[in-house]
Amino acid sequence: MRLDKYLKVSRIIKRRTVANEACDAGRVIVNGKPARASYDVKTGDIIEIAFGSRNFKAEITSVAETVKKDDASAMYKII
Repeated sequence: MRLDKYLKVSRIIKRRTVANEACDAGRVIVNGKPARASYDVKTGDIIEIAFGSRNFKAEITSVAETVKKDDASAMYKII
């Protein structure tokens, strides 16, 4: 699954276009390297996102095309 779609489906970022812009700006890092929106995420990848002065770091625990809102937080584990 593409990185921008994963960020939207897991509800880390609300909209896919915003996720795409964050990737283009270099604010999303996967496994220590800046990642493009087209990066193919896998279980076990570490995602770091810079939200202004806050940083978000999580490990991907599962990848699914569609998820209910209540189950979205189970797709990642905050580090």
